[in-house]
Amino acid sequence: MFEEKYKNKKVLITGNTGFKGAWLSIWLKHLGADVYGVSNEIPTTPSIFEVCNLQNEITHFFEDIRNLAAIKQIIENIQPDFIFHLAAQPIVSESYKEPVDTFTINVIGTTNVLEAVRVLNRPVNLIMITSDKCYENVEWTWGYRENDRLGGKDPYSASKGAAELVIYSFYHSFFRSPDSKVKLTSVRAGNVIGGGDWAVSRIVPDAMRSWSKQERVQIRSPYATRPWQHVLEPLSGYLMAGVKLDDDNNLSGESFNFGPSSDQNHTVLELLEKLSEYWFTKDGNSMIDTQESTFHEAGLLKLNCDKALHELSWKPTLNFLQTIDFTAKWYIDYYKNNNVNTEYINQQILEYTKIAKSKGIKWASM
Repeated sequence: MFEEKYKNKKVLITGNTGFKGAWLSIWLKHLGADVYGVSNEIPTTPSIFEVCNLQNEITHFFEDIRNLAAIKQIIENIQPDFIFHLAAQPIVSESYKEPVDTFTINVIGTTNVLEAVRVLNRPVNLIMITSDKCYENVEWTWGYRENDRLGGKDPYSASKGAAELVIYSFYHSFFRSPDSKVKLTSVRAGNVIGGGDWAVSRIVPDAMRSWSKQERVQIRSPYATRPWQHVLEPLSGYLMAGVKLDDDNNLSGESFNFGPSSDQNHTVLELLEKLSEYWFTKDGNSMIDTQESTFHEAGLLKLNCDKALHELSWKPTLNFLQTIDFTAKWYIDYYKNNNVNTEYINQQILEYTKIAKSKGIKWASM
């Protein structure tokens, strides 16, 4: 399970104090990697980074990704074998409040990582994480492919489309040569759920905060459809992309989608109704209120992941109900049982891996 590739390797994760970054840090530590992180702050209270005491488990640097000189120096000092770039302003609603920060963090931050690697002059595998919202969403019923048009009406989506253009430019300008020491790929996923997400204006954290206090949760766009997936799903794809990138020069410059099967799309209301069954002995619908959204959000969005299947041998592991089960149990053990730590998360990783192996998914048998 990835050990041969990541064990004893230096791996830098930008945005490591965030939800996905912390899960990836724990998984890579589990694989025996020497994990480094850079982030300008701990983004939420509580945070999975603090709950799992990750500041004592990895080498962490507090620095703004927009500070090019500092990012260059950190990467120069680490001399990493792999970089997973997750540092971002990730909230759609926040992008309306702070559009300049959203663009500078997501676009200039991406540029700075690429530039720091460009001048490093050593072999590096660079996995650039953007978002499914990088596509120009016309709300058609089929999934977006990696060669579909980029764009976005809201500042967040536009910033992710712009970040993809920066990645494309750097690859073709500096890293396309067979002699390049840098290999890179961009990876796209979205609507990730799982234990330890406490971000604002996200439906699962909002519900968990409310329900843990026996309060009703307010939701917008209850009938919006999303490709919900557990956080371990895209992370397994990112790790597999890193493995393949290190092994195959022909994958450099490629992009990959990671999402659930096309029949796994569910509405916001369906998601909450299933989660509520873990929290309440009576009908949990009584703890859900709807309200009108005050800003534009797409009603329908899903990805076509055929390219990841054929070129990376990756496919999703969990169905919708298993995703709910992994997520709900994490928060219940945190809020009701005070039973969440790094070992608890490692157990969920092992359980996830066991399910993947039972389904014959390639990465779980490596």
